[in-house]
Order: sequence, then structure tokens, then C-alpha cells
Amino acid sequence: MAWIASPPWLLAAFSLANFNPNNTFQIHERKEITFHAMKELLPIVNDGRGLFMDAIEAANSGHLGMPMGCAEIGAALFGKLLRFDPDNPMWMNRDRFILSAGHGSIFLYVWLHLAGYDISFGDIKNFRKSGSITHGHPEFNKNLGIECTTGPLGQGVANAVGMALACKKQAARFNTAQHKIFDNFIVCLCGDGCLQEGIAAEACSLAGHWKLDNLILIFDSNDVTLDAKLSKSQSESVAQRFEAYGFEVVQTDGNNLKDFITTFNGVKSSQSQCPKMIIAKTTIGLGIDEIAGTSQAHGTAGTKFIDTAKRKMGLPSSKFFVSEATKKFFANRRSECKKEYAAWLGIFKAWQKENPDLAQVLLGDDPTAMAHVLDTLKPSSRDRVSSRDRVSTRAAAGEILQTIAKYDESVITGSADLFASAGNYIKDGDDFSSESVQGRNIYFGVREHAMAAIMNGVAYDGIFRPSCSTFLVFSDYMRAAIRIAALAKLGQTFIFTHDSIAVGEDGPTHQPVETLTALRCIPNLDVIRPADYEETVGAWQLAMANISRPTALILSRQELPNLVQTDVTQRRNGVQKGAYIAYVEVGKLERIILASGSELCLAMQAAPLFDGTRVVSVPCMEAFERQSKEYKSMILPQNCTRRIAMEAGISMPWHKYVGAGGIVLGVDSFGYSGQPTDLMNSFGITLENLKNVIGSLS
Repeated sequence: MAWIASPPWLLAAFSLANFNPNNTFQIHERKEITFHAMKELLPIVNDGRGLFMDAIEAANSGHLGMPMGCAEIGAALFGKLLRFDPDNPMWMNRDRFILSAGHGSIFLYVWLHLAGYDISFGDIKNFRKSGSITHGHPEFNKNLGIECTTGPLGQGVANAVGMALACKKQAARFNTAQHKIFDNFIVCLCGDGCLQEGIAAEACSLAGHWKLDNLILIFDSNDVTLDAKLSKSQSESVAQRFEAYGFEVVQTDGNNLKDFITTFNGVKSSQSQCPKMIIAKTTIGLGIDEIAGTSQAHGTAGTKFIDTAKRKMGLPSSKFFVSEATKKFFANRRSECKKEYAAWLGIFKAWQKENPDLAQVLLGDDPTAMAHVLDTLKPSSRDRVSSRDRVSTRAAAGEILQTIAKYDESVITGSADLFASAGNYIKDGDDFSSESVQGRNIYFGVREHAMAAIMNGVAYDGIFRPSCSTFLVFSDYMRAAIRIAALAKLGQTFIFTHDSIAVGEDGPTHQPVETLTALRCIPNLDVIRPADYEETVGAWQLAMANISRPTALILSRQELPNLVQTDVTQRRNGVQKGAYIAYVEVGKLERIILASGSELCLAMQAAPLFDGTRVVSVPCMEAFERQSKEYKSMILPQNCTRRIAMEAGISMPWHKYVGAGGIVLGVDSFGYSGQPTDLMNSFGITLENLKNVIGSLS
């Protein structure tokens, strides 16, 4: 059997016994360690359990098992172990705590409330109620101490990896020999369900590969899932799996304060250059004897027994009780946190004075500046974009990214093994690795889901501006993380290439017929499908201005003509408004052709053949819907009902624009393997078909 990594601090502090069946350390003998104020933490644990029970009973909804089973862990983390300051929640060098097991959200809210964050007693009482900030699952709010949106299991683990990556990059970029302003840790509490999700395996494999030694995973190992005992669905050794990933793995008793604090402090001071996992053995639902250790403890089944549980814990029967001792403890803790922040601030100010240029890079942030920088890009012409007058929008996007990256050093990018195809590699940006932490290009391997969630973690952290790429059809592997990015209002950019049946010979598995529409269904996500170089400039301008919503760039593999019929500034600005008039009708307006991406050039060719025909480019439906009623009416006058939409994808979203009498030329079935031109012909995405349809409406 393989041995778990044995750091020197563990060997010095503990004698080792035999492995248990899961091949993890059993720690039987310990040198006696005295903890000042340990007795103060013990009543805090039960006060926390009382609040968990009362809040879930009042809501008649929630999850008791994980908070009850991890009460000691929470008291230790927020009472002793984490570095934070509730009065300065945006402190750059705070430890980040992520509750990946987001269903146990009351655990997080209670400890944040007691620690002094802006979560009131009333918020605890209003847990899960309409209008409350204490949602059923945690939702990103740095001011409240909620570092990321969690709930879909495994997402928080990957977010933690992203935060650890970002913090390593910050330390490498901004620390100096004289002043260390970044040395924080990312601490993530996860459960069996989190680690069963594939995203956790993808992300942790990368964490080990990158040697993210500032990452501490606390695995709430209670051997119970919602349906049944863990043994019903799992028999692997989690310890061995994570050791294989490159983690340092240790085990402790998560329901014993001394054991947990000793183990955590040892892990935090370990000199091993690798991420850490603490396997904390706990009892789910601990404190409610009738359901403790069973799958019934997961949800609300224990609420009927809380009066008995409180008596056994020595708590009063009154609801939402917090002892004076607990209040005093956290008042003192808050003072300690404030002093620690003040000490760091002194170091930071000295660093800022000696490194004004670095400070400007770290603190300077004007989200509107990038649009002006991109405005300086010359219009497309034959001497640009590889000396061609035709260019794929993926190539255009890659070229524009170089300008963005040159101007803004916070911009980083990554790809799921498709840098060469997606074209988003930052030239002269170096490759991120454990040896080259400042590298701006991140190789994720074929791990799309983890890539998206890890980059979400970078976006949560807030200093670096992430983007990542793959083929559009594989956005399905990323959808859960994209949805969370939209929900959490993260300003990151997803780059998707190979955008239609024009992928051709790779066949229907790689032709994203329905994928574009599926992305458009996600609220607060801007989906932009530019038609050529100039629209791609506008797309990047919109993406970089989006600081409270993610952006999906939908880019072509095939080369497209540069459409020179319309003024450059008008087109770039038009993309940012979501839709604009790309071709003005000759004479009285009689019909409108709407198109996006590669199909816009067909509309631009057809319109001059029919007087009274307007072409409207619609690269971003979401941005267009945000415009004023007057602007939308100007682009699409209500009295012009003869409308045609054309896009090489599902026709459904276009019907809202063409109306009942309009026609949509789309692709409403899967494609096939063949030449791109053959596919376009067979689905009617051609100039000839468009002309025929226009004629039929005349």
C-alpha cells in the first residue's frame, strides 16, 4: 500500500499507527498541546449548533447535517485559524474560505455573523426567506464574506483552485524581497458529494500539477450521502486518489477541536510544495442523536428533535440564543483581526511607497479604458490580418487579444488543449506552471468544466481578468460553470470557436447546431457572434467593458470577408448595442434581413439586389434587448413586417424578431460529415436561397 505524504511536522508531533481500510493515518498518540482559550471555543460550538437548528426550523427548509457535523471546524476556522477582518472584507491578503458544500449555507452565515461580517441576527432569522440575503445556497458577495456562489457540488472546489492560482500569481507579481504583501491561503470545505463530481477530479488534478501549496482542502468525510451510506456508491480511497494528484494528505478528527486545530496549523506551516488535503472525519448531524450518522441527517429530518438536542447540549429552549461568552469571544476576535489588518496595511503602504509603478498596476482599474485602446486599432484592410482581405473571426479575435494583453497585464487566458485552434495564446506571455507562476497562458488539458470554474475562481478573486477557450460544441461541458458565472456576475470571457455546421468534415458531434441558442438562454450572459474583423473589435470592446456579466465570443473557423460597406466606428459601436443597421435600404423600407456572424456577408450581398431592403446585423441579442425602446424601434420599425432572419443554427430565437409573418433560414437538425459548402447548400444557408426567399416576400 502507498503511504500518504508524511510532512516533518506530522512525524514530529504524532506517533503513527497502522492504516485503516481507507489507507489514511490513524493518529492515536499525541504530545499534549495546550491551547489558550480552548475552553472558550467549546461553548461556541454548541451556540453555533443551536443557531443552525433554529434557523432551519424557522425556514422549514435547509440542510442540518453538514453544519451540525462540522461545527467544531467552523468554530476553529473563524475563531482561531483564518486570517480576515470583517471591518475590511475586501482585504487583498485575507484568507479565502469557500464552502463548496453550499447546501450547508447556514453554516457559513452563522460563522460570518458571529465573526462580525455584515450579516445581522435578523438575516439569520430570515434564512431562506424571500428578500433575505441569507439565500438557500451562498451567493457571491465579498462585503458579506461570501467568496463565491456555491451549491452545485464540486464548483467550489474548482473555484478554490482558481483562487489559489490567482493568489500565487499575485504573490509572484507583486511581492518584493523587502515586502511580502501576499501570503494568504485558500481554504475550501467540501464533502463526499463535491469530490464525487467529475469537476473536482479535473480541478484537483491541475492543483497538484501546478503545486498550489496555498490551497487547503478540508474534506468533511462523514461517509454519508443524501440517499444512503457512502458505501452504496463508492469504495475508493480518497486519500490515495489525492496523493496521486500530488496533494499532501493527512487525517484528523473533525469533531475534536484539539485534533483539528493541531492538524490545520501543521498543514499551514508545512514546507511541502504541494496543495494540502485534511480528511476530517466527522459525524453528520452530530448533536441530534436520533438522526446523527445517517442519510436522514442531510436535510430537515432532525428538526423535530431539536428541543431534546438543545437540552443535551446544555442550551436554553429559547430560540436563536447566543451566550454572552460567545459574544465576548468574537468581540475580542474582531479586535485581533483589526490589529492584524493594521499590521499588514503598514507593510502595504511601505511597499506602495517604494514600488509606485507596481502599485499603479495593482490598484489601477478603469473598465472603460480598454474600449478606447481598441478604438486605436486600424480598420481591417489587405495589409492586416495575415495580409488577407478574408479572415476567420477566431484569427481576428486572437490578433485583437494581443493588443488587449499588451495594454493590460492583468489579462490572462487559457485553453482546454486548443490554443492552436482557438488562437487565444498571448504571445510573449509565457506559460503558467509551478516554475513559471507569472505565465499568462494556462494549459488546462482536456478539462473544459474545470477550466471554466477555475477561471471563475480567478474572476472571484478580482485582480486578474480571465478568458478561456474551446470549441463551441464543448461549451456543453462547461455549462454549469458558465451559468454560475452569469449568476455571480463575473466579468470573464469565454472564447468559443468552430461556431456552426461549417466545421464540416468533423461531423455532427462537432457541429454546434443548438449550442448557440442554448447559451442565449442563460440570463446575464452576453453571447456575441461577430461577422468579421471590425465586429470582432466591437465584440472585444463589449467583453472588456462587461465587469458584471460574463461574455461568450462565438467565432468562426472559416474565413469571412471584411465587410467594408459600413463605417468602421458605426459597426464597432453597433456591436456594443447588440444590433445595428449594416446596410441602409435604397428608397422606401420594404423588408429587413437580420443576420449574425458568417451569414451577415450573405445578407450584405443580397440586399443591394432588392430596393427597399435593409440589413440589420444582430451580433448580440442580449445587448440589443438592453437598449431603449426608441433605439430598437429605429433599428426594427414596427411597420415593416416583411422580415427574414438567417443564421447557421437553431431558428427558434429569431422568431421574436421576424414576427408571425417572417421567415427564418436556420439549421433545425443535426448536420453530417462533409464539405462545409455542401452542408451550407443542403441546409439552405446560401446566397441563392436567400435571394429566392427575398423574392417570395416581394
